[in-house]
Amino acid sequence: MAPYILRRLIQMIPVLLLVLALVFVIFRMIPGDPAQLMLGANPDPEALDALRTKLGMNKPLPVQFFEWLQNALRGDLGTSRISDQPVAPLLAQKFLITLELAIAALFIGCLIGIPAGIISAVRRDSWTDFVTRIVGLVGFSIPNYWLGVLIVIVFSVRFGWLPPAGYVSPTEDLGKNLRYLILPAITMGLPIAAEQMRFLRASMLDVLQQDYMRTARAKGLGQSTIIIRHALKNAFIPFLTITGLQLGYLLGGSVVIEQIFSWPGLGWLTYQSITVRDYTVVQGAVLVGATVFLIANLLVDLGYIYLDPRIRPK
Repeated sequence: MAPYILRRLIQMIPVLLLVLALVFVIFRMIPGDPAQLMLGANPDPEALDALRTKLGMNKPLPVQFFEWLQNALRGDLGTSRISDQPVAPLLAQKFLITLELAIAALFIGCLIGIPAGIISAVRRDSWTDFVTRIVGLVGFSIPNYWLGVLIVIVFSVRFGWLPPAGYVSPTEDLGKNLRYLILPAITMGLPIAAEQMRFLRASMLDVLQQDYMRTARAKGLGQSTIIIRHALKNAFIPFLTITGLQLGYLLGGSVVIEQIFSWPGLGWLTYQSITVRDYTVVQGAVLVGATVFLIANLLVDLGYIYLDPRIRPK
């Protein structure tokens, strides 16, 4: 198992390098001069040139990229060109905030999606299945930004039950933290639940039609035993794929949802940095997001190996 994990980690390196190089080049092709933004309108030409030299912007792009990469390997992601803060601790702080939201959203998604998918598959073509599929299709089709605005209008503006936006650290006030967490977590969790329900239902239906399931019924095993011990475990193998992708997406930071609810996580920071051309922060955020996504895929593959011994590496 250890050689397999090591091989997968090595395979991540060229993918990360390619993603970082593409973002590095594309972002510098966007119109706008960070040095001019830092100095304001009509800056002194000499001061502007001096700042560009200080930031290394006068060097060729390959040189800039490899210098940044060398520093990143030492744990130095540079300094924000706008706030003048070290990027690494800033990203770590924002990632923890996004992690809190991602865990809450995934919990809501699994809490709703997994039972709904199982019930829909077991009661195929019943009214329960019909209603569940319609609700899942609607939840999957609604854009999350529209769902977020709708939830704010209903639960904050109309009834005033929960705050519409903001963030309070759990170490400062856990109760307020949970109140601010509920709406963005629901907004992100409902589409996840709909997608999980659809995938798990399809996977369960495929498993329930296999020969070994008929054998289990012929042996007189109870329905609950067949579903939980035999069908669900095998149905989870393809289901893990979509869950891993969802986890990578959530931990990478949902830019839209974090903007709507003023949730100061990684997605919020990335958007703010793009608007002010803060290259250093954006490059670090892309590194974190890509790494998390690749690690999530690795965990999915390890989950495959655990659930299906036939694909274990020899």
